[in-house]
Amino acid sequence: MAVLLMAASLISGGIVIGSAISEDGGSSVSPTPVSPNRNAGDTGLGTPSLPVEEGPLSGTDSEEPVADVSAAVKPSVVLIRTNVGQGSGIVWDAANGYIVTNDHVTGDASTVVVQFANGNRVSGTVVGGDPARDIAVVQVEPSEEDLVQAVFASTETVEVGQLAVAVGSPFGLDQSVTAGVVSAVNRINEFGGSDPTNTVAVEMIQTDAPINPGNSGGALADRQGRVIGMNTQIRTDGVSNGNVGVGFAVPSDTILLIADRIVNGESLELGHLGVNGETLTDGTVGALVQAVVGSGPAARAGIEAGDVIVGLDGALVSTMAELSADIKLYRPGDQVIIEIIRDGDRLETTATLSGG
Repeated sequence: MAVLLMAASLISGGIVIGSAISEDGGSSVSPTPVSPNRNAGDTGLGTPSLPVEEGPLSGTDSEEPVADVSAAVKPSVVLIRTNVGQGSGIVWDAANGYIVTNDHVTGDASTVVVQFANGNRVSGTVVGGDPARDIAVVQVEPSEEDLVQAVFASTETVEVGQLAVAVGSPFGLDQSVTAGVVSAVNRINEFGGSDPTNTVAVEMIQTDAPINPGNSGGALADRQGRVIGMNTQIRTDGVSNGNVGVGFAVPSDTILLIADRIVNGESLELGHLGVNGETLTDGTVGALVQAVVGSGPAARAGIEAGDVIVGLDGALVSTMAELSADIKLYRPGDQVIIEIIRDGDRLETTATLSGG
């Protein structure tokens, strides 16, 4: 399956976060001053960030780091074929036979063919997929193959400029390896998701490691042989479909968060806050609220036009696009702590998110 391709131009203008909101009314609350000693609350995302775990190459000082990373990661990367195309996948849970890949790789298929690094092929069942984050889970019978489970690293460990090794099956050339660096972390890709007619802002890792059609669902790994992301999209020049050095990978934290929801049969519905706003342009960080939509979650939480949202559950909010991507990782009914700046004062409030 070809990687989703995007034109070089970017979308500009304001962003609406949750224009479709509940109209059930309800009394509003007023934001309160932030306690300087307050600890960040539960993320509300169902699972915490991935623990910082050492990879198979931790502590080594190799003269050929790409070769060593390749050898460590390849056994965990598979080729996935459907009746309409192909892509890649990563062994996530060896005991249960779970493999993560992109939703646009599996598409409408209910079964796929999974080819391992040793050339063996088995049938796999598509457990489910999330088009918003372009993540899907495939299951194979664990007893049919000696599965090698990948080590996934939290985004907290990823630094701009570090080595990034991509392993996948570009153009069906299985077990292909390319290398580059991490170009950006927490890059908001507003063309996210597997449905080009209904894109979703998704936080991704940007890399210049060459990624081409067929790399979708494959691993982006660090020097320790840990998977830091799943290669998903490339930015093109609008003329050719080849790599031009701007690729995007869904971070491991997001992969495993959504994969857990899929295998547990949990809701994949996106949370909505109900604000219209834009990113500040005066050099300060934050998301400027231009309008509050109806009587939705933001309105009930006492958020007003002119407020600047600077925090979400203890994490810094730098831009409106970042707020949009983060809110959509939550689900309807989740409560989030939002920090705002209003007339120079730092306040906090709790909002209960609605559905789309």
